[in-house]
Amino acid sequence: MVSKNQIKLITSLQQKKYRIINQMFFAEGVKVIQELLQSNFELEHLYTTQHDFEEVLGSKKSLIHENDLKKISALATPNSCLAVFKIPEEKTIIESGLIIALDDVRDPGNLGTILRLCDWFGVEQLICSKETVDIYNPKVVQATMGSISRVNVTYVDLVEYISQTKLAVFGTFMDGENIYKSNLPQEGIVIMGNEANGISQEIESMIKNRLSIPRFGNLQKAESLNVATATGIILSEFKRNQT
Repeated sequence: MVSKNQIKLITSLQQKKYRIINQMFFAEGVKVIQELLQSNFELEHLYTTQHDFEEVLGSKKSLIHENDLKKISALATPNSCLAVFKIPEEKTIIESGLIIALDDVRDPGNLGTILRLCDWFGVEQLICSKETVDIYNPKVVQATMGSISRVNVTYVDLVEYISQTKLAVFGTFMDGENIYKSNLPQEGIVIMGNEANGISQEIESMIKNRLSIPRFGNLQKAESLNVATATGIILSEFKRNQT
């Protein structure tokens, strides 16, 4: 059984304000939770409807009924488990290799997918502007499918950070250089912009390396690519030049 206080706490973690106050977030689903348990994330408590997760100490685990899981879940169709973890301290940004920086990306699904792409392509550092959706938003955590445990995510004043970095800064624009014909380096920061407005004007003015993903359709009517899709293409091209 889940107490009223536990329900109140867990459901409050759906809001960024209370995640900050309590320094906790939650994850749902066996795969995501298993990935987090095998990482450096510290488990606060695990709630499950199954006799599983034998590696978790009894004091950190509660066997609950499906009705109780529905009360604490953020999913329309709850999985079999939910786990609360402590939010770790942000790590220092290491300026080496390829870095992805997000300028005001608001959709949780996009952020989660981009983090998975970073994990897939071996990008260890993801930098987010203060306006970008919170990495510990339940929908983001769900979309990462566990990759949140393997990529260092840091929130910064992106304008200030870009103004001080010594790495080459790249951005994607409709009038940029064709990425398929570009000589791409092994190190640099690639900035991806907001879903509706792209990269902000202030940050655009600081970008010297403008890239574009060309359209191939006969009609040339598509206005833009989804930011996560574009990130996948860009990472693929940067990494292809390193193989």
